[in-house]
Amino acid sequence: MLGECDMHEQAQGDRIRKLHSLLELGELVGLDLQLDEMLLKIAQKACEVMESDRCSLFLHDPTTGELWSKVALGMGGQVIRIPCGAGIAGHSFQTGETINLADAYADPRFNKEVDERTGYRTRSLYCAPVYYRDGQRLGVVQLLNKKDGVFTEDDAVFFHIFANHASIFIEIAQLQQARLDALEQSRKDLERLNKVKSKALDHLSHELKTPLSVIRGIINLLKKRLATDTSSTKNVTLFDTLERNVNRILDIQQTTDNIIRSHQESEGGFSPNDTDRRGSARAESIALVPLAGKILEKARERAAHRDIRFHLEATGDHHVFMDPDILEDVLDGLLKNAVENTPNEGMIRILLERKGDRILLKVQDFGIGITEENQKSIFDGLFHTQETDLYTSRKPYDFNAGGKGLDLLKMKVYGQCFGFDLSVESKRCVYLPTDSDICPGRISACPHCEKRDDCLSSGDTTFCVSFPAGG
Repeated sequence: MLGECDMHEQAQGDRIRKLHSLLELGELVGLDLQLDEMLLKIAQKACEVMESDRCSLFLHDPTTGELWSKVALGMGGQVIRIPCGAGIAGHSFQTGETINLADAYADPRFNKEVDERTGYRTRSLYCAPVYYRDGQRLGVVQLLNKKDGVFTEDDAVFFHIFANHASIFIEIAQLQQARLDALEQSRKDLERLNKVKSKALDHLSHELKTPLSVIRGIINLLKKRLATDTSSTKNVTLFDTLERNVNRILDIQQTTDNIIRSHQESEGGFSPNDTDRRGSARAESIALVPLAGKILEKARERAAHRDIRFHLEATGDHHVFMDPDILEDVLDGLLKNAVENTPNEGMIRILLERKGDRILLKVQDFGIGITEENQKSIFDGLFHTQETDLYTSRKPYDFNAGGKGLDLLKMKVYGQCFGFDLSVESKRCVYLPTDSDICPGRISACPHCEKRDDCLSSGDTTFCVSFPAGG
């Protein structure tokens, strides 16, 4: 038998062990655990400190009015759901009563079905409610079978402290889980909206294509018939205008269709080197300086009716690894955009350089620039920076040609598919600060500029294509 001194030492050691368990419980907060992990750790610690065989941690579900537990040690991790008034746990939750039973089978509230189903034999039982910081009941903790006798008053006092600490950590984990659930739901909602948008655009593209093709065919047929009638010159001119505008809408349809397909491929999750899933796409090492020179000369020819200077500046010989047709399409589109936003007597330059682990291809025009507000939407598609009542459609490469707004969106989608970034930096012309201000289209005709440098320093726009180095 233990002497009084030995019993005192044992009690002292037991208190120290229990206090140490509180410190260990506090360490759980720093582990950034998910709710299920947090509940499991608390149940394991409760079993250890209370010297019990099993522990069930039930939380209240306000949406169903049930108590649920995925943490019932010894039950294989299955989810248990019971009415919030059923059994010992339900009674403790509803009344706030702490229940300590030396013989669970002697209490009529005890549900023997779980024991009968599992073959487990419950003897002693301790059940206590757990509270949120605002005083509402969070759930209950149920301990089964004290390893040495029954649960004592000392156990009850300490477990009250333990449960208060545990409830704080559970509440923190629940809040974190709620945030994660909300983020996941937002992701799913966004994914669903993207699918709806893609489907709608795809349908719109399909619906436009057939009737427009029919209209264009009829126009061609009528033009051939009218061509034999020399008195119908005016009608032929009208049909030319009609055909040009139909072709413009068809071009929008085709560009939109290309963007949709690129989005679908991008969402498919293939890598920039996965040529099989991209169909005709091919990746190869491309020397940027000669390619930029070739595209620049092409732009110069197409803008031969314009008075614009082009410059190519390169620091080093840079190579990138991607589809050359896509890269030519991107650079061609950026130069076309620059020409259409540069007044006559202006300047455009292409700059190639390396910064860190990125190779930068910049197309800079010294036009009127883009306002900060418009820069936020420049890649959204079907967006133009002019006021609507000033918007007109001119020939490609004319100043202020007024594009469809789809080219930059297409380039952004290409970037997502082929592993490059596209960004813009712009300074709006200090003399034309709003979208309502009109540039005359020639520097010498601008009342604000006495010389060419006045315009070049007043505003500019730079589109930057950033590639990973090492191609």
